[in-house]
Amino acid sequence: MEKSKVYFIKEVSPENVVRAYEALGVELKGNVAVKLHSGEPGNQNFLRPDFMKPAVDRVGGTIVECNTAYDGQRDTTEAHRKTMQLHGWVEIADVDIMDAEGEMTIPVVGGRHLDKNYVGKTLPEYDSMLVLSHFKGHPMGGYGGALKNISIGIASSYGKKYIHGVKNTENYWHADHDSFLECMADAAKSIVDHFGGKMAFVNIMKNMSVDCDCCAVAEDPKIGDIGILSSLDPVALDQACLDLVYASDDPGKGDLIERIESRNGVHTIEAAAAIGIGGREYELITL
Repeated sequence: MEKSKVYFIKEVSPENVVRAYEALGVELKGNVAVKLHSGEPGNQNFLRPDFMKPAVDRVGGTIVECNTAYDGQRDTTEAHRKTMQLHGWVEIADVDIMDAEGEMTIPVVGGRHLDKNYVGKTLPEYDSMLVLSHFKGHPMGGYGGALKNISIGIASSYGKKYIHGVKNTENYWHADHDSFLECMADAAKSIVDHFGGKMAFVNIMKNMSVDCDCCAVAEDPKIGDIGILSSLDPVALDQACLDLVYASDDPGKGDLIERIESRNGVHTIEAAAAIGIGGREYELITL
């Protein structure tokens, strides 16, 4: 099997997010969704609208998000829209809370646990998707990258509970952990299959706290910025980011590695590769 190409740019800048996308040699067409993380109010690490704007403009996209499963300021449509305004996302592009008017299911083919994924009702309105992921740690997943962004990130509020709970939406914070990670892979596959190759992925290794952008109170990053990576294969992309963290000579990397390993974060990548989303072997091309 031919290795997936992963492109790497060391300098982290808004312009280089665009360069990373253009390196993929694809043009996302039609009504383009741009999936990013809107940031929980209080979080200091999420990537701001001015950083993402050039890439959003490049594809003429609509910023898409779904409501959260946890209590906060993005758990209802009204609160989420206020957060979008507070953080300035509405000033750079149209914004769609995809489950504002409800949800729908799409099939999971070949999943380990799931046979359906609950997503925002407006997902079918989009012809293609640019996935802009802030790579960092995560309290549950170990790390957050492309695979989490298209699984938990595109799931409706109910769908997030469905994934976290391995289909048990009543006790969703206490499911078997590895099974939860496998459900994220299952959900990611449904999104990749839905768009049929009309997706592009960019991971931005900046402000890499051990905590997610969903944390209102998050630790400051201990490791310095590493770069921007892109690929058409989200599995290879996330694997490359993990490899760069391990290979870093930054003495602050230990906390992030501990977070990833303590949550068995690599298992999401393993599970995604096992069900055919992509491959863990890749060719890293420095731009």
